[in-house]
Amino acid sequence: MQESGETSTGTGDELFQAVDESGDHTIFANRELLNIDHVPDETRIVGRDEHIRDLANEVGPAVTGGPPNSVILYGKTGSGKSLVANHVMDRAQKEAQRRDTHLATVTVDCAQAKGEADTIQSIADGINPPESGVKVPTRGISTNEYYNRLWEILDREYDAALITLDEVDRLDDDNILMLLSRAREAEKVDVPIGIISISNKVNFRDQMTERVKSSLGHNEFIFDPYDGEQLRRILNNRKDAFKEEVLHSGVIPKTAALAAQRHGDARKAIRLLRHAGDYAKNNDLDEVTEVHLDLAQEQAEGERLKELIAGLPPHSKYLLYALANLTAKTADERDWFRTTVIYDVYTKVCEAEGTDDLTTDTIRSLLSELAFLEVTESNQEYGGMGKGTYKEHRLLWEPSVVFKMDPDPAQVDVD
Repeated sequence: MQESGETSTGTGDELFQAVDESGDHTIFANRELLNIDHVPDETRIVGRDEHIRDLANEVGPAVTGGPPNSVILYGKTGSGKSLVANHVMDRAQKEAQRRDTHLATVTVDCAQAKGEADTIQSIADGINPPESGVKVPTRGISTNEYYNRLWEILDREYDAALITLDEVDRLDDDNILMLLSRAREAEKVDVPIGIISISNKVNFRDQMTERVKSSLGHNEFIFDPYDGEQLRRILNNRKDAFKEEVLHSGVIPKTAALAAQRHGDARKAIRLLRHAGDYAKNNDLDEVTEVHLDLAQEQAEGERLKELIAGLPPHSKYLLYALANLTAKTADERDWFRTTVIYDVYTKVCEAEGTDDLTTDTIRSLLSELAFLEVTESNQEYGGMGKGTYKEHRLLWEPSVVFKMDPDPAQVDVD
């Protein structure tokens, strides 16, 4: 008996009518090119040739088993730091193989790791070949034992190592940097290790201890945000993600212009272009126009904001609602708000959500974390003689984007 949705052989299911015989939709030819984690080949990397050469010069000795330098890459999100690091490590790995050098390469996202032990476990597991005989369990052993097993893997299997720590500023301290950078000097391992540290915070180096600064040296590269022309070229290099004659000629220039004006973030630009394509696909359209780009923009921003705050406690979201309510109400006058003002509206949001509010000290901590993620911005203000100091905060996202995170967001009276 044929169930609902099934069709007889040859007629096809109308549910999947928009998918062609190759498995693609009528909009996309290779949607993977628009995935944020896709690492493009060299011909698709724009405006970072000098950074690639400079980084290769620093870590290059590793391809012969020599000691590479450690490097810190700074720049805002979407400025190409991770892209360049992954590209150089991939080419270093291939060149090392050509020279018969056993080079370990691994990247760990410190924002996803749960502390020092998890980070070292991820490094050890990422370079551990099946034939090593070393076990790297996900849990159940001490942090020190994870280090010991990492040293054992490196000494048994490799001549050199390149370790990339993405979002390194999310680590609780710089103990990992100290132990990795001094491992050979401390005779823990006989393999030279190069560390590529990636941070969105230009002042990250100021947070390090003097010993770690000394170990890492002074090799630092700044990645400026992409300009409009660079963003246009980046997007043009990925337009074959779409089928021919699907993408209107004005879509890429407009996407690049919007991204350049707001943030210079290539990831956001690529994500926005993908969302425009998804909008056309999901609405059974056969083209992507500038109108679709406008309709997709808030959706794309909303999803990005959800990603940023996904690991935060619920009260961080209630704080965002408080700031969004304040900003929506007073956007024409000023959009900086004192902590006490935000707290008053936050308590109203908590009441609307049916939950108890937290202490002001906890709220200050949550606001600092939101500023760290560049969801908000904070400034220390001086009230003048005898009036002390206070902090002001502002929302870096449109209030409408914050409200669209939930189907029924808390909108309260801020008067």
